[in-house]
Amino acid sequence: MKIRHVLFIILLILFADQALKIWIKTHMLYQDEKFILGRWFRLYFIENAGMAYGWKLGNSEWAKMALTLFRLGAVIFGSWYLVKIVREKYHRGFIICASLIFAGALGNLIDSLFYGMIFDKGMIYNAATDSYFGYDGLAKATGKGYASFLHGHVVDMLYFPVIENKMMPSWVPFIGGKPFTFFQAIFNIADASISAGVITILLFQKRFFKQRKTEEPSQTIETDSSVTDDAQVM
Repeated sequence: MKIRHVLFIILLILFADQALKIWIKTHMLYQDEKFILGRWFRLYFIENAGMAYGWKLGNSEWAKMALTLFRLGAVIFGSWYLVKIVREKYHRGFIICASLIFAGALGNLIDSLFYGMIFDKGMIYNAATDSYFGYDGLAKATGKGYASFLHGHVVDMLYFPVIENKMMPSWVPFIGGKPFTFFQAIFNIADASISAGVITILLFQKRFFKQRKTEEPSQTIETDSSVTDDAQVM
């Protein structure tokens, strides 16, 4: 597999991810919802100050900046690692998975780095309550941003509540007698790309790395002694 193939995968995911995010950001109100396929597939616009699927290091602006810098470091390392595994001819499937993970990380990094400076509306951190709050109206790309460099929020929108607000039987541990929604996570294409890459590597790691374990570098023994017909017979 060649570098140009890796670049094609990354650019394809980046284009799809950013195109959908920008459309959502500029055409839907915060926490607005659009039904795509019945009630089990929706576009639900939220913004995420944390990691994939809403995980957070904390609510403070320092935590947000630390997360963005971590993403930046991961992308820089990922750039070097992708070139390395392509040059060393790793398994094609592993290279594709690594490309998916890299593209997803880069997609969310773009949001964190630049969206705060590009768009005029976004979630704002309230130090008094140690939390973020939403906003009214449609966001516009005016260049007068809602936050500074490194403090943009990731746009999420994909929502697949397969089972929604179903009352669980009282005998079910922990959630018995409470409304239950299966798969409440709201995510984006970048998150899905990262998850697909990681899960595929976990499922097929033996196949991906078996070839490298069994390959032994061929060795050539050099000698100054001449080869004669008698020596070949012996």
